[in-house]
Amino acid sequence: MIQQAQFPINLDIYRNRPSYLTTMGAAFCGDSLELLNQLPNNSINLVLTSPPFALQRQKEYGNKDQHEYIEWLAKFASVVYQKLKDDGSFILDLGGAYEKGKPVRSLYNFRIPIYFCDEIGFFLAEDFYWFNPSKLPSPIEWVNKQKIRVKDSINTVWWFSKTEFPKSDVTKVLTEYSSRMKKLLEDPEKFYDPKKRPSGHDISKSFGKDNGGAIPSNLLQIANSESNGQYLRGCKALNLKAHPARFPVRLPEFFIRFLTEPGDLVVDIFAGSNTTGFVAEQENRYWLAFEKELQYLATSSFRFVEENMDQASMQFLYEKLLSGESQEIIHSSKQLRLFEKASIYSQQGNLE
Repeated sequence: MIQQAQFPINLDIYRNRPSYLTTMGAAFCGDSLELLNQLPNNSINLVLTSPPFALQRQKEYGNKDQHEYIEWLAKFASVVYQKLKDDGSFILDLGGAYEKGKPVRSLYNFRIPIYFCDEIGFFLAEDFYWFNPSKLPSPIEWVNKQKIRVKDSINTVWWFSKTEFPKSDVTKVLTEYSSRMKKLLEDPEKFYDPKKRPSGHDISKSFGKDNGGAIPSNLLQIANSESNGQYLRGCKALNLKAHPARFPVRLPEFFIRFLTEPGDLVVDIFAGSNTTGFVAEQENRYWLAFEKELQYLATSSFRFVEENMDQASMQFLYEKLLSGESQEIIHSSKQLRLFEKASIYSQQGNLE
């Protein structure tokens, strides 16, 4: 249950009840821009989201045409800028696209950081590239049929900040050392001599120090191939369609660990299946999720239920959420308890 005294903001700012609450977060169904506007300024540590991409073909989850996309997305980014704390960050995952009927790439996702920095005031802290090796070949016309382009397996992930020095700690996302580096650490003198290299880098004795892991690169290789997670199991059990554009757990996990601390507030303004909220809760961060499609939000609750929850209880939860009734999801040692949200409001109107 969310304790109002601990949660970073007062949830009573919202006229509507959240669709569901968990130990550390709340998921709201509604217009993301309206919900975002109601938050206090300088209150969020991290906004991490993947908006509907600017594709030529309309998707069921909604997406804008390329010519209007930047202006549409900038409306959200301008409000995000106001709501972020001074050392906060805005992570934006975007897929690429081709020009309609032509085998040439659209530049929309590269114009976005220029616009956000020049017109809104963001800094581009760093550019990341998410390589999804399990992505299917696309676009079909140029890759599969005419065979004149390779498959598109990269998403650009822009890290925006309000200052040049946002909160970040790379030691929280170190990767495993390579086998060669492990051998070097065992016997540094055998593998290299401290000296300046032709590249100009001065390799000192400290190069052989064990820092607990290697510094990751800005190329994130993460397969998006989940097939049996709790969310998908719930959707399958109830014969419900899962959100078609989910990102893998490891993507938000990387940025949440890198850019926030336990107790910070993480917000996803295009929540979809709410992977961000789930990871934030696992990492002991508070979270808010905004999603306009109630069905997507209702099924996203499956991420937070206990693994042994029976199908009848899951169906009950889904139907309650789909009917607009707010639910609280609380884990106990033996069972999952669902309460009407009205029962957790005190006489003063605060969450207890």
